[in-house]
Amino acid sequence: MSKEENVLKFYVLCNKLKNVIRTGWKDWHVERERLESVAEHIYSAQMLAIAMYSEFDYDVDIYKVIYMLAVHELEEILIGDLTQFQISREEKAKLGHEAIEKVLNSLGDKEKIKEIIYEFDERKTKEADFAYHIDKLEADLQCKLYDEEGCVIVDIEKDTQNIHDETVYKLLKEGKSWSEMWLTFGQGKYNYDQNFLSVSNFAKDNSLLE
Repeated sequence: MSKEENVLKFYVLCNKLKNVIRTGWKDWHVERERLESVAEHIYSAQMLAIAMYSEFDYDVDIYKVIYMLAVHELEEILIGDLTQFQISREEKAKLGHEAIEKVLNSLGDKEKIKEIIYEFDERKTKEADFAYHIDKLEADLQCKLYDEEGCVIVDIEKDTQNIHDETVYKLLKEGKSWSEMWLTFGQGKYNYDQNFLSVSNFAKDNSLLE
């Protein structure tokens, strides 16, 4: 194919992420006319990274982080948005890497982009670790926004895959709201540093829409 065809093929593939709705919102029956797409999550994660870098002066290559966040969900063009309750991290990585090969097949920078994605997945560099925590915190903050809009009513006795997670069930049983549960769950699971914890706690204790 020509370079022009390569550009447009990749563009059209990536454009599909505008219509891939984040699975978690569907699983939790978020009632809203328009739910967040994967493409919107990518944008929000990039903006959150810029803000965290600005306010807390992280020693990371922020341009690499933004690039990493831009491409970290490309696999979902083909495999969709699989949550941690649906598939193990190892299984998702295997499926994701196979999908990435197909998505990037015609691009001249294929190997460079793959390296960035694999770096994100492995989380062994400071940029990958920062981007990973941005990815997780962004989802929890979006959850808080939906909760403040009144988009979710949780029935902890309802037979759903989400409630079957022991930690999720325990937090909801304690009377935490849906977003309080998610923010608390993230704090316990993702090994946030003090800055991420402080932002998460502020979101938990304050309205984001006021």
